[in-house]
Amino acid sequence: MSKAAPPIIVVVDDDDLFRPLLVGNLREAEYEVSDFPAPDALLQHLKQNVIEADLFILDWKMPGMTGFELLKELRDLGIATPALFLTSLDDVLYEESALREGAADFVGKTRSFAILRHRIERILGALPANPSTSPAAPANIGALTLDSAQHRVTWRDKVVELTLGEFRAVELLATSGRDVSYREIYDTMRGENFIAGAGPEGYRANVRALVKRIRQKFTEADSGFTAIENYPGYGYRWKSGNA
Repeated sequence: MSKAAPPIIVVVDDDDLFRPLLVGNLREAEYEVSDFPAPDALLQHLKQNVIEADLFILDWKMPGMTGFELLKELRDLGIATPALFLTSLDDVLYEESALREGAADFVGKTRSFAILRHRIERILGALPANPSTSPAAPANIGALTLDSAQHRVTWRDKVVELTLGEFRAVELLATSGRDVSYREIYDTMRGENFIAGAGPEGYRANVRALVKRIRQKFTEADSGFTAIENYPGYGYRWKSGNA
């Protein structure tokens, strides 16, 4: 049996010291990697070449064009490949902004490569391991339909546009059949025991912001949406009877 082709990652980072180290670590981890020193270099390349990539890793702050602006350019070109941001900015507002605009994840540059690799694997886990294997059929939970193969959600037959992290949170809440803690919701997006925010319980602010965004998106599809309930001091629950 032939070995599956390695995932393809495109790195865009203007740090000429950091970028080669990252690329070297990724190649040692058996990823196929292309790298560019600036957003313009990637965009110029795309004018004459088609890039087949499974993931973009983008530096957040670069001269001329930020990684955030580059992501928008890629989306305008019709490139829907997941993007992971790297940054030295340790502020939850940056993280929430990136996720809100469709980034798959957001990782500080001070994190170890082991953590970054874990995040990459979680994102790439959305890709079919064997293209010849038929994906699981969408699951219907009351008025909610979850398509895990495409990370697509519909509510009362209306598509709800969610980021990958938001989809995972909804999937966890809707399929667990129980109360779900703040910590568990955060872990499903970030990896077990990852701490963020101020203090040991700082991740709760991230989860509350996440759930607020999710509720807003469902409310846009259905003004009467009330399926996500808060369990004060613990987390959230999905009302399966809400149909």
